Amino acid sequence: MTLRLLTWNIKTGGTGRLDAITTVIRREQPDLLALQELRNFDRNHGRTMNEVAEAVGMVPHLARSFLGQPVAVLVRPPLDIIDRAEVRWRLHHAAAVVTVATDAGPLRVVSAHLNPFSPYRRMREAVWLAHRYRPDRIPTVVAGDLNGLNPGTDHTETLAPQPGFLRARHIFRDGTADTRAVAAFLDAGFTDLWPLAGSGNPLTVPTTKGGGREFSRMRLDYVLTSPSLADGAKNMTVVRGDETEYASDHYPVRVDLPV
Repeated sequence: MTLRLLTWNIKTGGTGRLDAITTVIRREQPDLLALQELRNFDRNHGRTMNEVAEAVGMVPHLARSFLGQPVAVLVRPPLDIIDRAEVRWRLHHAAAVVTVATDAGPLRVVSAHLNPFSPYRRMREAVWLAHRYRPDRIPTVVAGDLNGLNPGTDHTETLAPQPGFLRARHIFRDGTADTRAVAAFLDAGFTDLWPLAGSGNPLTVPTTKGGGREFSRMRLDYVLTSPSLADGAKNMTVVRGDETEYASDHYPVRVDLPV
């Protein structure tokens, strides 16, 4: 059995762009969908969340935020949500967590959006989430806008075009790249799927017509999994073209997972 997962930061609730966003989601037909930056999706009893879920034929689980913006996981029937959690404490934004029943047993999916401003706070959020949802307990996917750079890569050219106040979001005091947030997940046993299953251009921001002036060309959106899910992962790509060029400042990321 293979499940398609899509993760996407849709930029401040997708205001004025929801038709384009739902068009992309319907075309990609994910079984599992992690969304971030769902501004106002929790208002009016979750009306916008429910409208988007209905438009793409999925069941939503929304996690609100104390300081930032909500996030969500959506699940396509006949997959059944058997457990869910809304994580707000210790996070600038939030994390939405669902466990679904599969033929191979339970699968946990975490949609996360880490601190965009402080490398230290981003790292602390990552450490806390990685240990709360340890990948060795049940097969787990962490997907979303982690706002961090990946370890093991030279990010000098990535950071060079940014003005100092934006570069500070991604560097140590000595000017070197801060990769601790993503590293915290890897140190806890998660696997970054891109080196194993990704093809094409891995950079997820900015899009050509969707804004994102605060970004240089960066990879900020990830799918991290338990090792048992990484072995058979395939068809991972950053979805580009058509509506994705203006529907958000982030491109969506898609991957097929074995379960």
